[in-house]
Amino acid sequence: MTKVALFGAGGKMGVRLSVNLAKTDFEVRHIEVSDAGKARLKAEVGVEAVDAATGLAGAEVVILAVPDTVIGKVAAGVVKDLAPGTMVVILDAAAPFAGHLPERNDITYFVTHPCHPPIFNNEATEAGRKDHFGGVAAQQGVVNALMQGPEEHYALGDAIARAIYAPVARTYRVTVEQMALLEPGLSETVCASLLVVMREAMDEVVARGVSYDCARDFLLGHMNILGAVIFDEVQGQFSDACNKAIEFGKPALMRDDWKKVFEPDEIAASIQRIT
Repeated sequence: MTKVALFGAGGKMGVRLSVNLAKTDFEVRHIEVSDAGKARLKAEVGVEAVDAATGLAGAEVVILAVPDTVIGKVAAGVVKDLAPGTMVVILDAAAPFAGHLPERNDITYFVTHPCHPPIFNNEATEAGRKDHFGGVAAQQGVVNALMQGPEEHYALGDAIARAIYAPVARTYRVTVEQMALLEPGLSETVCASLLVVMREAMDEVVARGVSYDCARDFLLGHMNILGAVIFDEVQGQFSDACNKAIEFGKPALMRDDWKKVFEPDEIAASIQRIT
């Protein structure tokens, strides 16, 4: 069995990973430093945490399930003691993109991140329909990047990704730079910002006299059908009135140069702010 050391095993993400890894043939050592995390790990997964030295002994894969802001510090304390050929798995592209990983040419860095369950899906169970984050009951996609290391290590990294984010519908191989375009660029800078604006717009309609329930139903219902058409889920076209509203609404809401958020310097600046 592949020996896996999981750092941050008692954290919010770490527990999610621990639960899923318990269903696999990987031999997992759970590393957690906080008393609260150790208690959570015992209560929710039924396992005891071990210290770093014990967890790293003979480990072939090291997963860093810790916040982006401490990845560099944790990695600096771990990577120096790893055997050549060890794979280090990072769950977000931010720290790797920002250059916060220690330089060692004889180990593998593998970056993986979930897409989260899509809005349009075929989940047959109530648990699947309510699993918005993923990793519990709903199928999701996953993006992977073999940042450095031998090509044959990609298969192991993909297997780890499919295990920790299960159930997984499909995986996509990208570069670390492409993963940074996806997050924070596409998912946070663009999508999250526009969704917040949409919520503020709904609140403005409520402030002007429409009930909360009415405004929410109206907005989410239109998001459903408009999104289905825009993102090729169904064949359809908008009315002339809708197209005219878009023609005049988009320049009122968006700067002409908004796509510069995907320029390398802007992506780098965004990542520096969160790491």
